[in-house]
Amino acid sequence: MSRLPLAFCLIASPLWAEAPAGLLPYTDAKATENGQAIYKAQCAACHGTNLEGQDNWRDRDAEGYLPAPPHDETGHTWHHPDSQLFNLTKHGTEAVVGNGYKSNMTGFGDVLTDQEILEVLAYIKSTWPRRVVKTHNRINRDVMGQAN
Repeated sequence: MSRLPLAFCLIASPLWAEAPAGLLPYTDAKATENGQAIYKAQCAACHGTNLEGQDNWRDRDAEGYLPAPPHDETGHTWHHPDSQLFNLTKHGTEAVVGNGYKSNMTGFGDVLTDQEILEVLAYIKSTWPRRVVKTHNRINRDVMGQAN
């Protein structure tokens, strides 16, 4: 009996454990490149060129609105599954959250295609540290019913 299949399994198993989970093509270089260009054109004005968000993003202003949060690892974007991020981006926060929630985050469904939204989100995810990506993948697997 050959030991090659066993060796392959031992080497490849970490790759399977790290398999992308969710909707975002964050390991696709072309998708993240497209997403970065779209982000700069459509998102950076509020969320920052370097994904840093606006100052005091946790504190509501006088009208009750929260400043744009960061999309880097210091924010809470990675706490949400892909499906929720997609819906928030496409439809806007007020439409998704409802119940009179106030937000300046309008939907981009009339501006961007579904694929472009996925590419922007993929770009954002591609910038996160590995530990954050792993946590986000676990969130996606849990939501999709694929948790181990």
